[in-house]
Amino acid sequence: MAKMNMLQAINSALIIAMEEDTRSCVFGEDVGHFGGVFRATSGLQEKFGKDRVFNTPLVEQGIIGFANGLAALGYTTIAEIQFADYIFPAFDQIVNETAKFRYRSGNEFNVGNLVIRTPYGGGIAGGLYHSQSPEAYFAHTPGLQLVFPRNAYQAKGLLTSCIESNDPVIFFEPKRLYRASVGEVPEEKYSIPLGKAEVVKQGSDITLLAWGAQVEIIEKAAAMAELEGISCEIIDLRTVLPWDLETVVNSVLKTGRLIVSQEAPVTAGFSSEISATIQQECFLHLESPIDRVCGLDTPYPLAHEKEYMADHLKVYEAIKRSVNY
Repeated sequence: MAKMNMLQAINSALIIAMEEDTRSCVFGEDVGHFGGVFRATSGLQEKFGKDRVFNTPLVEQGIIGFANGLAALGYTTIAEIQFADYIFPAFDQIVNETAKFRYRSGNEFNVGNLVIRTPYGGGIAGGLYHSQSPEAYFAHTPGLQLVFPRNAYQAKGLLTSCIESNDPVIFFEPKRLYRASVGEVPEEKYSIPLGKAEVVKQGSDITLLAWGAQVEIIEKAAAMAELEGISCEIIDLRTVLPWDLETVVNSVLKTGRLIVSQEAPVTAGFSSEISATIQQECFLHLESPIDRVCGLDTPYPLAHEKEYMADHLKVYEAIKRSVNY
């Protein structure tokens, strides 16, 4: 084990993947000698050369179009979109090409060995163009996998699994935790299965569900609730698409209550899909309405970021509402 922050864990996963597979390559805006805007790809170009780690023009649609072509030829393709907010110019390529290659060809060709890395979320005073959480746009698209690590250990293991997956993946990295999340991480290769949620903490009174940076928020809220004798079960969804319905259902059948928390705005967020599905599956076992603690239905603010974010105090208030219903 070594002490790593999330950036170092991601960098370690990339190094191992590129050492094992000579047909793997990393590219995006400033990922080369500069090491990326957050330095996640530091040292990769020096180690593997400019043919395998290289900068692209500032054209997101072009980055993913090129990635689709390279992946279709069998290369292990790891593309970076510098901020998740910038992924929208590439939306057509991801939704109409990346996600549908396998289907349109009858599995004659695909881009299964494609990973799109992108930093998402707020908490760094980035304002409206550097703070968004756009997962719900892509969760509506069959053919993709959407993965969110919550800490350094999860980041390395999940990214390794994404790179080795037979399906294209968008790997959303919580930028607020890039350097804040530090923990014991194996230096050698390991993987964490995709599509499987993790029960971070067992509990009996209420289920708290989140993914990515929001898991830390619900953990803080649960600690406050525990002081009042409320036992919280905490689940990290980890993979938003496909999501682990079985684990969440089993938890809600036990606790009878569910709160889902996300950074993204509340309307049509992925928490809505979870709430509707759990209501359908667990209706007769619910002790209170399913609640969502989310961002607001406004553009992401700069001056009022703290008021906007779904913090632990908002989750704590939702816990009390649910238990006292």
